[in-house]
Amino acid sequence: MTTATTTPATTPVATARTPLVIALDLSLTSTGIAGDGWTDHIRTKLRGDNRLDHLDAALRSYIRAADLVAVEGPSYGHAGTRLHEDLVYLRVWLRRYCHRRHIPIAVIPPSSLKLYVAGYGRATKGEIRTAIRDRYGIATEGPARYDEADAYGVLAAARDWLGTPLAPVPDRNRAALDGCQWPDREQVTAR
Repeated sequence: MTTATTTPATTPVATARTPLVIALDLSLTSTGIAGDGWTDHIRTKLRGDNRLDHLDAALRSYIRAADLVAVEGPSYGHAGTRLHEDLVYLRVWLRRYCHRRHIPIAVIPPSSLKLYVAGYGRATKGEIRTAIRDRYGIATEGPARYDEADAYGVLAAARDWLGTPLAPVPDRNRAALDGCQWPDREQVTAR
């Protein structure tokens, strides 16, 4: 005799899904992009509105299905103010695009990113890249290697904040999460 067990139709079925996080290190010439286990970049030599159009289309292709977009915050001490207006436009475009599509955004300031990834807020680009390789096994290469490494660090911080860390980090590093701008967690997990 075989006994079959059935689940009543009213019993909820748990479906745990890790939210899709896409991380960005925005730049007008070399934007780093990261997702779970991968990095990429958008590089362009275009100028002015043609560059912004190109970045607009390329970024949309990466973030349109995201549950959370995490971005490295601006570097206010950066000496390259020549293209400040275009970079501000790119950041505002990202915010408005995500707002219209109800995609939450997290902003990780550069010093918080450095603390989270390398253990101190003044880490160099090379130290960030090495820490990403050593902790997460992601070796970024080529001309966009630092941009991709920064993006992966942003991803790692966001996933840790969500409670699904990519790897264990020391408590000292995790303290950097307190200095970031996070959306309401339910906005991310309910998507």
